[in-house]
Amino acid sequence: MLPAYLTHARIVLPDGVLADSALLIDNGHIAAIEPDAAAVPRTAQVIDLRGQTLLPGLVDLHCDAIEKEAEPRSQVMFPLDFAVAQIDRRNAAAGITTPYHAISFAGSSFGVRNFDTAGELVRAVAAFRGHSLVDNRIHCRYEVTDASALPVLEQLVDSGLVDLVSVMDHSPGQGQFKTLEAYLAYMMGNHAMSLEEAHAAAARKLVEQDGALDRVERLLALAARTGVPAASHDDDSAQRIATMHALGVRMSEFPINLETAQAAKAKGLPTILGAPNVLRGQSQSGSMRAIDAINAGVADCLCSDYQPSTLIAAAFAAERLAGLSLPQAAALVSANPAAACGLSDRGRIGAGLRADLVAVAMVAGQPLVTHTWSSGRLVFAARYPAGALAPDGTGVVQMPASDAPGEPRRAAA
Repeated sequence: MLPAYLTHARIVLPDGVLADSALLIDNGHIAAIEPDAAAVPRTAQVIDLRGQTLLPGLVDLHCDAIEKEAEPRSQVMFPLDFAVAQIDRRNAAAGITTPYHAISFAGSSFGVRNFDTAGELVRAVAAFRGHSLVDNRIHCRYEVTDASALPVLEQLVDSGLVDLVSVMDHSPGQGQFKTLEAYLAYMMGNHAMSLEEAHAAAARKLVEQDGALDRVERLLALAARTGVPAASHDDDSAQRIATMHALGVRMSEFPINLETAQAAKAKGLPTILGAPNVLRGQSQSGSMRAIDAINAGVADCLCSDYQPSTLIAAAFAAERLAGLSLPQAAALVSANPAAACGLSDRGRIGAGLRADLVAVAMVAGQPLVTHTWSSGRLVFAARYPAGALAPDGTGVVQMPASDAPGEPRRAAA
């Protein structure tokens, strides 16, 4: 793999921004920022990023878009190896260099969320890792009312295939489904159930809550023993936060109101909010607006939830809507989620770190990914029409052979 010398980029560092700057990638790592000319190998590929912003590769702790690749319509299944290959490409195009594929273990009659099918999907992701564009990781979501899925999930954790676990309870009357009506509408819309079938599912959920706490304790104890970080999902009260924290949970996904998010922060639990929520300006289930959590200082991470392309857009929207600096906005989708899962080699731009990088251009007012590097490999590139880029309209990708290394102009951070 040849070294790459990225020039004329606006580079987002953890504590500032360099204008018209340069960066050297070598041997899969960031070799230097603004290197001396003598340090740039003559074999380095020169990539002109004029008019573009270079950020750390995105770290997405929760996205279940892989399920739609496998089951695009209810009970319509594609081959799982095909689905894994497609979501890998989608993440590269979205600038997500470390996606945690959120795969649900939620019962015996929910298509891809059937615990046997979900287990097969986990193994398909693991089998593809040697061929993948990005660092695909596995986030197993356990529906606590389903006793039958627990042994399957435990076996996967013991096998070392799981990178993150979360516990969720989608019973009606709490969490995401605050009312029975909300639960029924979801089951009919997302799982093509009749009203009668949805009522029956709700009744089963309530019965199956028996023993749920014991199952949660069992799974989280296994996660602690094997070093797998754990999250709780749709936390709805300070009491639930306290319970989950005592059981060893490390993160709170989608706290449904400000008070719960504040309780999570008080316990030292990073919070994860949805990027689609930021773009839409609201939660699909009537919970807290993510931008309100950001403004209140209780949002640590953004995740793409169900749409990978929203993550980079939400970061730039957060900069604009919440008055964040660009490094602060970038941290929501890179440094903070990396730290939450103990990934110290990525999430920031700095010498010696893994060269996971994404270049972004403003095209027609939209922040769009033009390049993605994963461990130093260029895994995605797009060329927009000449004149499309702001601010100088020079076009997208230029690789002039005559561009001499070591001549960036440094601006104050």
